[in-house]
Amino acid sequence: MDDVAKVYLHEDLRWVRRSLLGKVEGLCEYDARRPLTRTGTNLLGLIKHLALCEARYFGEVFGRPYPERLPRFDDPGFANREHLWVTEQESRDDVITGYERAWRHADATIEALPIGAPGYVPWWPQPDVMLFNVMVHVLTESNRHAGHADILREQLDGAVGASMATTTSEPDESDWAAHRSKIEKAARTAGSGI
Repeated sequence: MDDVAKVYLHEDLRWVRRSLLGKVEGLCEYDARRPLTRTGTNLLGLIKHLALCEARYFGEVFGRPYPERLPRFDDPGFANREHLWVTEQESRDDVITGYERAWRHADATIEALPIGAPGYVPWWPQPDVMLFNVMVHVLTESNRHAGHADILREQLDGAVGASMATTTSEPDESDWAAHRSKIEKAARTAGSGI
């Protein structure tokens, strides 16, 4: 069962990575990196953040340090959330290839270790972990941010789904308007206590 669980989690992680990269396909530079929430959440920033997440969790946690310098919690820039947005000096390609390098490092760790391999996460309240715990954590974190990316991309150009390709079976604008209207009506009714 351990091998089945490891393969299942790893395949899900690979899927969500590809899905997240699909969210920046076809966007201009501005839309790929512009802040779309009050807190500055943006598509390329989510990818940059997840690269750091994978590099750190599948690196130092298992004594397999990532070969590139990673920002630390006590770095001045970390407090400024520099790992959550992309500077004008960083290209989209820099961010995407950085994420892909982090994948390769993470994949090598996952493939080299059994699912019960011990690790140590010093910033967690219970720092002694297994590869299983970290795989679940990183998959959860990646899915959480992929959900954010879904909403950001929909805000930008209406594209929805894991693939940005539009098919003829997708609802059209009038279908979405009718669906949204139905939800709005239910919310208003519930909110009025009727």
